[in-house]
Amino acid sequence: MTRDVLKTLFHPFEAEALAAPGEGRRVLFLGAQSGFRLPEGFDADLSLVQGFRPWFRALAGRYKITPQPEGENFDVALVLAGRHRGENELRIAEAIERTKGSGLILIAGGKDDGIASLRKRMEGLVELEGHMPKHHGVAFWFQRPLEISEPIAALRDGNGETLIEGRFVTAPGMFSSDRIDAGSKLLAAHLPDKISGAVADFCAGWGFLAAELANRYSKISMLDLYEADFVSLEAAKRNVAATGTVEPRFFWHDLLTEEVPHRYDFIVMNPPFHQKREAEPDIGQRMIRTASAALKPGGRLLMVANRQLPYEKTLSEAFSSHSEIVRDGLFKVLAAKR
Repeated sequence: MTRDVLKTLFHPFEAEALAAPGEGRRVLFLGAQSGFRLPEGFDADLSLVQGFRPWFRALAGRYKITPQPEGENFDVALVLAGRHRGENELRIAEAIERTKGSGLILIAGGKDDGIASLRKRMEGLVELEGHMPKHHGVAFWFQRPLEISEPIAALRDGNGETLIEGRFVTAPGMFSSDRIDAGSKLLAAHLPDKISGAVADFCAGWGFLAAELANRYSKISMLDLYEADFVSLEAAKRNVAATGTVEPRFFWHDLLTEEVPHRYDFIVMNPPFHQKREAEPDIGQRMIRTASAALKPGGRLLMVANRQLPYEKTLSEAFSSHSEIVRDGLFKVLAAKR
């Protein structure tokens, strides 16, 4: 579906409803993903923004790309909308803020991801110039208004940081941005009495499990967080404070394709099981193998997963022993020893 939405985004240029930005023009592309094809005459200087490490790496080397927006006075801003309303609105606010006066802002998203409601939302804030449905999605566009403070304020209103339980900072688009994930809570409730040595949190998110480890175990000598989402990792840097015994380290890292640089005595993990809408248990299975390779001999893994996901066979193949610690109506906590 992403490839279709990319086609939707560039279709107004293909159909000549919009003039392709030529050489010497500067284009900001927020939410960029690989697989797009630039239309004929689209010779502008592209600056891509993508904070999800696997998608970032797929584009790096071919394009100028950063994990967060940089620069200003762009002639054109492209926004690839996703499923998260707040994240979409924040991206559009960035596009307005970083585009020069009367610059073009073009937004596209899938029909199943709420692009119609996003278009309606923008109609109440700016004057839209046109729209085109294509490839199971809709593209719409407008010129940057002369007065930008009100639409930017409206788009950012209600989409700021959230403080969970008075201690954890999160933001729209992060996994479980409005509460502590129930699976992570179950895992935290069944951590062993003693943990020591070198410890890692794989798929650390905004840092809940790592914070629990830092607060509860004084004999941890190393605490490393690995997370693929840049913004979540930045939040984790605020949420996981240094303790008297350890200074946490943070790695923006794709655990499925990038080698883990250190070896550990203990790993906790709440792995994702989809990047699209449907479940993809292969992601968790590959994460299990990555965790095994990153553990020292005799090292232990404690992970949580949706109870229906078939991880036990992979655990038996990648570890010398494994067991189920607990399960509830939704999740199961699995332990394994290398």
